[in-house]
Amino acid sequence: MWTLGGTAPAVPQPTAPNLARVDPHYGRSRTDPLFPGFNLAISDSAVREPEWERDFHLFEAGGNLPTVELVRLPNDHTQGTRRGQLTPQAYVADNDLALGRLVDTVSHSRYWASTAIFVNEDDAQDGPDHVDAHRVESLVVSPYTQHGRVDSTFYSTVSMLRTMELIVGLRPMTQFDAAATPMLNAFDPVPNLTPYTAVVPSQPLTQVNLASAPMAAQSEALAFDQADAADNRVLNEAIWKATKGPGSTMPEPRNGTFGTRTPPADGDSDGG
Repeated sequence: MWTLGGTAPAVPQPTAPNLARVDPHYGRSRTDPLFPGFNLAISDSAVREPEWERDFHLFEAGGNLPTVELVRLPNDHTQGTRRGQLTPQAYVADNDLALGRLVDTVSHSRYWASTAIFVNEDDAQDGPDHVDAHRVESLVVSPYTQHGRVDSTFYSTVSMLRTMELIVGLRPMTQFDAAATPMLNAFDPVPNLTPYTAVVPSQPLTQVNLASAPMAAQSEALAFDQADAADNRVLNEAIWKATKGPGSTMPEPRNGTFGTRTPPADGDSDGG
């Protein structure tokens, strides 16, 4: 997630992100060292969002919020149906609640009138739907985007990047974002400054997979210690059966926009 301008599960103490990878100049780092990196044992809503919020309020008090912030809320990756771990539904609810609280905080702040929050999944090819396996939902949250409608313009991930560049006055970095269609149809010239109040999901955030969960054994064999290491197809099918029922059949991914080739089973994926 990019920004411009219930009861949560028990978790261990947060661990700092790998700053050597994020910022080689650690001594001059602009990265919050208390914000946890990728670790699915850490709650988005109980740990990551509160740490971001603490940092945000410091910026608000000092009047020095950075022009651009990057916030990663990774728990929509899930651990499939691995026994004893949170269910896919609990993981996604935790992720949704964290995002909702972030928007709640920004929209009640002094910066709301000049802020746009861009939300995107990190893997557009994951979670195939009935139209195309490359489709992914994206959100733009701002006083200038509250239309109450869906913008179905064909955008790509670099369209979102290009839109952010235009807002903050940055030149394109490559020919790809230079040629991308900006998300102009998502905005309106008349702002609506009504703040957003986060909604606590009815889905229990502490629900865990039982040994009888569909594809629990297959999920046990998947790698979840780092993002996108799990087998794409196996994880997707486990989530599908956990949602639609153990006897259901996951449909084959469609790639109607870019041809009919089915993505490889072990591609870069998050399962969220």
